Amino acid sequence: MQGDHFIIKALEDGVQVIGLTRGQNTKFHHAEKLDEGELLVVQFTEHTSAMKIKGKAIIQSSFGEVRSG
Repeated sequence: MQGDHFIIKALEDGVQVIGLTRGQNTKFHHAEKLDEGELLVVQFTEHTSAMKIKGKAIIQSSFGEVRSG
């Protein structure tokens, strides 16, 4: 299962993006740290069912834009 791409733009240093697994036991499986102005292009996959974003960031997708933090 491949999902749409979306973009995360850090609005401050140290924004954390954490990927969570699919299945009976949700686990952290990948983490990235972004500094202010950095972009990360991501998508959901057969292994990634959710993402946790810590810090101030803009998340853009085909559904629109949302801010975290």
